[in-house]
Amino acid sequence: MKTRNAIIRDIANSMRSQEVIDKLSRTFSVLGDPTRTRLIFAMSKAELCVAELSELLGMSHSAISHQMRALKDLDLVRCRKEGRKAFYRLNDEHIENLFEEGLKHVLEP
Repeated sequence: MKTRNAIIRDIANSMRSQEVIDKLSRTFSVLGDPTRTRLIFAMSKAELCVAELSELLGMSHSAISHQMRALKDLDLVRCRKEGRKAFYRLNDEHIENLFEEGLKHVLEP
């Protein structure tokens, strides 16, 4: 059995850099906004353009674009241009998994 000092040493050795911890904290902060959570939910179902997201959430195009910028800045979503339209989707399955696990947690009785 490991000593308490060995456990603490192992944790200290596995601790991530301050830069990584800061980015993770910013990610959770960005996801903590109800509007952005709704956007993540919508994009977990399909790639959508700003007009579609605007209609779904009942918000202006500029409000959606502002929220999408915050998600994009942290690499949570990616954008694909098609003509004048920008289509958004979750950047990778890690984001979808994070969202789904959080959803499972809050839906548990």
